[in-house]
Amino acid sequence: MKHWIQAARLRTLPLSMSGIIMGAFIAKWRISQEGGFWDWRIFALALLVTLLYQVLSNFANDYGDGVKGTDKNRIGEAEQRAVASGKITASQMRTAVILLSILSFVATVALLYVAFYPAYTREFWIFIGLGVASILAAIGYTIGKKPYGYLGLGDIFVFIFFGLVSVCGSYFLFTKSFSWDVLFPAIAVGMLSMAVLNLNNMRDIVNDELSGKKTFALKLGYKNAMIYEIILLQLPILLMLAFLMYNGFQAQGKYYPFIVMILIFPFIKLRRSIMAVNEPKLLDPFLKQVGILTFLMAVLTAFGLNYFN
Repeated sequence: MKHWIQAARLRTLPLSMSGIIMGAFIAKWRISQEGGFWDWRIFALALLVTLLYQVLSNFANDYGDGVKGTDKNRIGEAEQRAVASGKITASQMRTAVILLSILSFVATVALLYVAFYPAYTREFWIFIGLGVASILAAIGYTIGKKPYGYLGLGDIFVFIFFGLVSVCGSYFLFTKSFSWDVLFPAIAVGMLSMAVLNLNNMRDIVNDELSGKKTFALKLGYKNAMIYEIILLQLPILLMLAFLMYNGFQAQGKYYPFIVMILIFPFIKLRRSIMAVNEPKLLDPFLKQVGILTFLMAVLTAFGLNYFN
């Protein structure tokens, strides 16, 4: 069991929950303005689904990189993968990926049934398609003849599924509508998710080059990937400010929603610390830090909109 828990990579879970928390509680705030009903069952099931997707993605990544030999020279004890190290066989991990795919689909159907059925059957089937696409994206990062993670497309998929789909999709589950201003926080979460992936790929840039894994960071080169990383860490807090300003909280004299802006300071410190790193292997601790800051951004936004306002 210990090896399976390690393969699940629990430190990635706060990041995966951030988009759901952000979208769900923006929806809660908006519904409260209209006197509607916010269903906690949808929130609980949405969290379950996204956690299953994340663990599925981690298992699939472990399996795909393991069988391709990408992980054989991976840097850092914390990042030794289960299949590559022999702690879990490739056959066992493949079986786990299949079972988790089935479980993820069942949980997705349950979530969408509660959210949409029977009043919104068209939306139900559209989101079933999104759910299947999410499962295939989780698997396809490293598995298959041409996994998109090996083609430098991981950043785009992470932005779409961890940002746009996660935030806008969870918002829609509650409101049954789309609002353009939700794109501000969706893009913010998406960019921070890309920042985590880019840090991961910068850390592994030497090993990935040797194994033929052409990540976006490898294509950019370490120096340009660092510039890209700083941009990804700079813009999200500004996007959250734009969201709050767009909704006119300052004009209404409501300043509690701006509590999320206190993250400006840890983000500045984080960017400076990352910029000071010259050895790729020393970037590993920052992956967790970016994930935690993303989670805090979602939580502070949720509290600022709903409980301090």
